[in-house]
Amino acid sequence: MDHVFGCPGDGVDALLTACGDSEEAPRLVRSPHARTSAFQAVGHARVGGRPGVCAAAAGPDAIHLLGGLYDAKLDRVPVLAIVGLRRTGRDGPRRPETDPYALFRDVASEFLETVTSPQELPDVLDRALRTAYARRCPVVLVVPEDVQELHCPEAPERPEWPQYPAGFGAVPAGPGRGMGPAAPSGESLERAAEILNSGDKVAILVGRGAAGASAEVRRIAELLGAGVAEELLGKDVVGDQLPYVTGTVGPLGTRPSYELMRDCDTLLAIGSSFSDPGFLPEPGRARSVRIGVEPDLTATGRPYEVELVADVRATLDRLIPLTRGEERGREWFETVCANVRRWDEVLDRRSRLSADPVNPELVAHVLDALLPPDSIVTCDSGSVTAWYARHLTMRPGMRGVLSGGLAATGCAVPYAIGAKFAHPDRPVIALAGDGAMRLDGLTELITAASYKDLWQDPRLVVAVWNDRGADQGGGRPRAAEDGPSLAPSRRSPDVPDVPYAAFARSLGLTGVRVETPEEVESGWRTALAADGPAVVEFLTDPSVPPVPAHATWEQLGAAAAAVLKGGPDAGAVVRHAFKAKLQEFLPGPETG
Repeated sequence: MDHVFGCPGDGVDALLTACGDSEEAPRLVRSPHARTSAFQAVGHARVGGRPGVCAAAAGPDAIHLLGGLYDAKLDRVPVLAIVGLRRTGRDGPRRPETDPYALFRDVASEFLETVTSPQELPDVLDRALRTAYARRCPVVLVVPEDVQELHCPEAPERPEWPQYPAGFGAVPAGPGRGMGPAAPSGESLERAAEILNSGDKVAILVGRGAAGASAEVRRIAELLGAGVAEELLGKDVVGDQLPYVTGTVGPLGTRPSYELMRDCDTLLAIGSSFSDPGFLPEPGRARSVRIGVEPDLTATGRPYEVELVADVRATLDRLIPLTRGEERGREWFETVCANVRRWDEVLDRRSRLSADPVNPELVAHVLDALLPPDSIVTCDSGSVTAWYARHLTMRPGMRGVLSGGLAATGCAVPYAIGAKFAHPDRPVIALAGDGAMRLDGLTELITAASYKDLWQDPRLVVAVWNDRGADQGGGRPRAAEDGPSLAPSRRSPDVPDVPYAAFARSLGLTGVRVETPEEVESGWRTALAADGPAVVEFLTDPSVPPVPAHATWEQLGAAAAAVLKGGPDAGAVVRHAFKAKLQEFLPGPETG
């Protein structure tokens, strides 16, 4: 391990102090709060190629680690949490302690142990890290304060850690230790090829489990004449710049991805566990094949006809020669590409719709063209997730990071800090809403200011969609089961207009406040050109909702009727929703 993200506290200070005692020890990154330490470690692991490590004292600090550890558990990210236990004396603990085993039993079910002597530490630590790496999970190691202060014999040299292949969430395309066969049988490959070759309208759904196999995914998609949709966590696996990549699928997804799943007759899922039935082919409509390193336990209601549980890249290497594409017609492929082009026009028009004062879609749309080619983008949960999912084009070399299963609020800036230590030579951009920024972002700016001189590339840009209290966080916006939800965001009269850019300037960082649409591009350019961490704050309109791309006029009307029974902002929300939907029906440049 090369970094430890730690929050000082009674019971862990001796361990954190030891990190700075020698050049060979991992670098300590001191966090203002245990909650952010955990999310920093998750962000570091998602892009760093090895387990992230965080440390906190038992008690309240240990409790605050749970958010980041559950985030790691649900998204299969390797993280080690080291928990310091306060010293005990003849009269027992100085104050009541939480029981680490009761606290972490669920989240660290794969590995939860206590070190009882310094001699044990090297081996137990090694096993903890290897368990996290192999099983892609969080693990917890409890180190009592008494043990931390004892002399530890010099540990034997350990072998170098292998690096994960490139891809979202540090999830390899191959299996971990003992996780299954490296390649499928020849018979199962032939059955899968028969299904794929018989389809006229093939769709591919890519998840984070396809990381490291992007070239093979592109090759089989082109052979099959298939469109490629992405899970939200797999947005950076293949690359959005390809004409047949339809974007993300699901409630926050794109119209082309919805149409791809609706109209296909064959589905190939690669490294995906996406299971929302509203955004997959109807049962019985499409034949299906899945490739993944583990069985898809979420597909019980609609099992795949063939499931190849094996190394993803090796499986695709063997499947591609069996795939026939020469005699396949191009009508389906051309329709998919036309739908993608049409959707790009819709997004461009939506971003230019008037708002008070700035359209939040415009903020993301302008950033797309300005993203550096090797950038790492971290995104928070909330409305900003929809703008990230729809407007940002992930190109080769870029990485995208967000909380998938947990949809944690306030994670983007801690993720960015962790990612920056994993790749100090790359620009990192964090996208956050107003509520998420108040939760953790402001204190994390202090962390960025403290360590900015350690990064070869000084660019760490924090973008805030500031709707003056309307975005209270609380997870990702979703569609209702029977149609879209247009619940209005309301500006809270009790929340002051937090001056994020001014706060950044008070720390010696670059701070830019954007109050008009005309300033959006220059605001981004100033932040991206800064010689250190920067905050760019956009005053956005809270009444612009992320309208689901699959919503029909009837569903939108029903949702609008329900919303109009609400507060004073309801009318503006409905107007913006209908204007956004209308953009799908206006003629584009090609049709006049």
